[in-house]
Amino acid sequence: MSEKKHNSEEHTTDNPLDGKNWSEIKSNDSWAIFKIMSEFVNGYEKLAKIGPCVSIFGSARTKSDHPKYKLAQEIAFNLTQKGYGVITGGGPGMMEAGNKGAQRGGGTSVGLNIELPMEQEPNPYIDQDKNLNFDYFFVRKVMFVKYSQGFIVMPGGFGTLDELFEAITLIQTFKISRFPIVLVDSSFWSGLIDWIKEVLLTRENNISASDLDLFTIVDTADEAVQVIEDFYKRYMLKPNF
Repeated sequence: MSEKKHNSEEHTTDNPLDGKNWSEIKSNDSWAIFKIMSEFVNGYEKLAKIGPCVSIFGSARTKSDHPKYKLAQEIAFNLTQKGYGVITGGGPGMMEAGNKGAQRGGGTSVGLNIELPMEQEPNPYIDQDKNLNFDYFFVRKVMFVKYSQGFIVMPGGFGTLDELFEAITLIQTFKISRFPIVLVDSSFWSGLIDWIKEVLLTRENNISASDLDLFTIVDTADEAVQVIEDFYKRYMLKPNF
């Protein structure tokens, strides 16, 4: 895309701050604090009651007939049979698969929804009283980390990578307690992991070798759930922060 075309698109984008001066913009920021506070309070009150859960992340674009959709559904079902609930972003694709598997297994099915251009409605497999809506990505991400006993990361896009690396960073820097992070589908993740090893670790020395132990790569539903089970045979279930 040319710079001229890109700039033209920027000017035609609806912007709620167009025409407002600096003071008005800053005033809007101040009032937003109350909305942010209300999202935190509502999230804390509802999610504190759900019990141990595992979050399942992945692409919203994955179709229901895709093998990885079915794999995510199987993982969620198996988690419920071990006593865990499932938390997803509440949308379609891999998120829907996670909630569907949890519902089929009779377990807790939580959706942390956020309105996006391609994800307007929550999927129908979320428990009615556990369907939360957020305007702010950062509040939503706090809820994932605070109330999940593990992350199952299916193939996904930028949002999935964002959630993955935020969790790894928080654990790496001791801002939260360690919990299991499971990457599903070695063929999808292998290129990224090779780059992390070759560039971040070996060439640039930007991470420690021990940081590679903060996540596990698997290919099957049984392996994914077993990583969670093995972790909590060694450590107690407890809040992450």
